[in-house]
Amino acid sequence: MQRYLIRRLLQLIPTLILASMLIFLIIQLAPGDPAAMMLGTEATDEQLAIERARLGLDKPIPVRYLIWLSDVLRLNLGKSQVTSLPVTELVRMAFGNTLKLALTALVVSLLFGLSMGIIAGLRRDKAADTVITGFNAIGLAIPSFWLGIMLILVFSVNLHLLPPSGVGDPDAGFISNLKYLIMPVTAIAISNTAVFSRYMRTSLIDVLGEDYVRTAHAKGLAERFVVTRHALRNAWIPVVTIIGIQFGRLLGGAVITEAVFAYSGIGRLVVFSIQNRDYPVVQGTLMLVVLIFLLTNVFVDVFYGVIDPRVRFERAES
Repeated sequence: MQRYLIRRLLQLIPTLILASMLIFLIIQLAPGDPAAMMLGTEATDEQLAIERARLGLDKPIPVRYLIWLSDVLRLNLGKSQVTSLPVTELVRMAFGNTLKLALTALVVSLLFGLSMGIIAGLRRDKAADTVITGFNAIGLAIPSFWLGIMLILVFSVNLHLLPPSGVGDPDAGFISNLKYLIMPVTAIAISNTAVFSRYMRTSLIDVLGEDYVRTAHAKGLAERFVVTRHALRNAWIPVVTIIGIQFGRLLGGAVITEAVFAYSGIGRLVVFSIQNRDYPVVQGTLMLVVLIFLLTNVFVDVFYGVIDPRVRFERAES
């Protein structure tokens, strides 16, 4: 398992290099002049030339890429062209907020989604299955931005129970700032709960129809033992992939949700930086998002070996 993990991490290097090239080229070839945006429309050609030289925009694109890549490898992402703050500090603060939002939403989604999926799978075509399937359809159909606006309208504007936006006091604890998370987490968790529930239901139904499950029933094993030791253990495998994808997407930044609730996370930071042509922040943030997705995939692959001994055996042979 250790050799497999090292090999998978080494395989990330070419992907990261390719991703860095694409991110850098897309940002550099985007329309607009950062120097002109910083100095304004009244800047002279000489002033613009000096500013471009200060920003390193007077060098060829390959040279700029190599300089930027060497800085990234040293965790030096430069400074924001808008706020003059270090990019690493901006990303660190935004990522901390997004991490709290993503983890809370994921825990809520897993608790409700997996439970509902198991109940629906065990009670297929019964009343509970019908109700849960209907909720899943509604949860997937409701746009998260519309749900967020409705939550603000009801709980902030009308009932005055929850703050409509913000992240709270950065120095306060998680419990103190929990009221700022309730509505964003709800807006995100509804759709994720529906996704997890549907996949868990489908996977469990497929496993319950397998020969080894019928054999376990024929041996007279208790229903609870068959479900927990045989069915659920194998039904987990495809669901883990979806959990990894959804978690990576959440950590990458729930852009719409963060925009609706003015939540200072990764997604909102990217949108703000793009609007202001703040290229160092955009590049640094996108590289972090790519790294998050790749590491999430590695974690999912490793977790397969935890829940399925056959995967561990195949990896040991390879």
